[in-house]
Amino acid sequence: MIKRLSYQEIDFEKYNQCVENSFQKNFYCNKETLDFLCKNWELLVYNDYEAVMPIPFVEKAFFKIVIMPLFCQQLGIFGNSNREINQIFLEYFKKHYNILNYAFNFNNEFKTELLTKKNFVIPVQEYAFLRRKKYFKGRKSTVKTAQYLEFKEVFTHEHILDFIKNNFKGLEKQSDQDFFLEYLFFLEKSNKLKMFGSYFENQLTNITILTDDSDSYSLLGLINNEELKNHNGASFLIDRILQQNIESKAFNFMGGSIRGIEVFFKSFGADLQQYQVIQNSKKDIILNCLKIS
Repeated sequence: MIKRLSYQEIDFEKYNQCVENSFQKNFYCNKETLDFLCKNWELLVYNDYEAVMPIPFVEKAFFKIVIMPLFCQQLGIFGNSNREINQIFLEYFKKHYNILNYAFNFNNEFKTELLTKKNFVIPVQEYAFLRRKKYFKGRKSTVKTAQYLEFKEVFTHEHILDFIKNNFKGLEKQSDQDFFLEYLFFLEKSNKLKMFGSYFENQLTNITILTDDSDSYSLLGLINNEELKNHNGASFLIDRILQQNIESKAFNFMGGSIRGIEVFFKSFGADLQQYQVIQNSKKDIILNCLKIS
């Protein structure tokens, strides 16, 4: 039932057809996205591409280690599957791979209970209803007081890239920061990048970086100038993007496991959307390598 295919063995015409027609489809399962984000990836296939599961990995000391690449939130199983078929994938996956971490998509359900991570999403709806009924009281007030800011779409010009380089937090390695900028250029070339900035007296206070899919925006980065944070540009930007787009595009905050960030996302009326993950320690990996070998 389950076949394990190397990258060279994948029938990408069938793969693309499977994911395009799947209800679990997301941005990350696109071949082009996987090719860019992953050093290596292969595929588990159920029957004749009825369902598929991309597996990103790195090679360490002659072993393949499954690890989610940077900037990739959810993969998992795509196609004509149910809980029973998902369980078959899961059992095969755990038996045949050394898994450091792997994230399934939020539509994947299993008989086995797994760890979960939090994501927050605002579905398509009327903006007036969202702001009136679902915004937290404090967020309404913060957004109202920030209306003097100027809202602009921005692009990958030198001064914008310098702002990102100087203010981006969360990536300690210089190589990761460089890869992030490369990812922006990849998204731009693929017509998947949207960036918006807030300005105070011609000074850039904040930038939102979004991936633009046909039916949703996903938050890739929210960059703040700490010297101008008292202007509440982050709240202003998110609100203005919702005002202009939420009646046609959902908004995916792409995370929320840190308490303060979770509260920020929820304050815009976002709904909790959990997805299941496998996480192991390096010690677990070593023991599993010995078992599989």
